[in-house]
Amino acid sequence: MRISIKFVLALAGIAAMALSSCNTVAGFGRDIQGAGEAINKSANR
Repeated sequence: MRISIKFVLALAGIAAMALSSCNTVAGFGRDIQGAGEAINKSANR
């Protein structure tokens, strides 16, 4: 069974995009959480 180099490169590219998007989504979630906490603090004043 022969695996083509294009297939392996495509899988590596997909894996790289998936891993980087997880970091991006996690960072976005932290930003939204920080904004929500700031709104909550100003509402409590």
